Amino acid sequence: MILHETVTLKNGIVMPKMALGTSFMSITKAKDAVKNALKTGFLHIDTAQSFNNEEGVAKGIKEAGIDRHNVFITTKIAAEIKNFTGAEYSIEKSLEKLDTDYIDLLLIHAPMPWDEIKGRKRYFKENIEVWKAMEKLYKSGRIRALGISNFKKEDIKNILENCTIEPSINQIKIYPGSSNAALLNYMKKSTQIIPQAYFPSEYEKILENPTIKNLSEKYGVSQQKICIKFALQIGTPPVIKVKEKEEIEEFKNMDFSINEEDMKILTGLGFKN
Repeated sequence: MILHETVTLKNGIVMPKMALGTSFMSITKAKDAVKNALKTGFLHIDTAQSFNNEEGVAKGIKEAGIDRHNVFITTKIAAEIKNFTGAEYSIEKSLEKLDTDYIDLLLIHAPMPWDEIKGRKRYFKENIEVWKAMEKLYKSGRIRALGISNFKKEDIKNILENCTIEPSINQIKIYPGSSNAALLNYMKKSTQIIPQAYFPSEYEKILENPTIKNLSEKYGVSQQKICIKFALQIGTPPVIKVKEKEEIEEFKNMDFSINEEDMKILTGLGFKN
């Protein structure tokens, strides 16, 4: 079952490949989605401080009746937090909201605040402060693995050159039509960081692409499944966002493969692997 397939992080922690994403979900929506996902077979839940729904994730786990130790929880430090004290405090608040003694995977949500995401300032020194706070909690046993999100090559190198515990994951945009080939190549050849795929707002437009629709009909699956399978076949475990029970149930079965020719077609949409 695809929902129970795993990948081993560089520190030996085993992470389920398929994660349920909860971005832009209210506390109530997150609770319901998490509960349904866990009952369906999902083992990995992805949230973030900036999603403002960590309490909903905790409630969903509780209502699903699943033992906490059987659920892999990822959360992210808000991109606007760029100092040691703020990061440490935010982690404690996440632990409280998630109603847990530990977090399985903690990421820095972005290398700079969201309103500066296209700016020139890289926040190198500030990200190291945040990373040191994460390392402190990791060494205490309250975080099992550390990672980053939306980090480019120069941001990754900054962490690697100044850390004692290296990142295990970099969560980035990966889907047919994206353009992270150079970054993927760097991570694969020069680091032990696993790229994890997420699907941003423009993903909705990708789903309506005629090529995606045609392949969806050819393989007899949804457009979203085509994109998720694409990510899986290039070796990037995906974070998927589905709310309704019927959508969640659909991902119990991913036992199809996109042939080599069609993968080239998907790559030709703009994604260069």
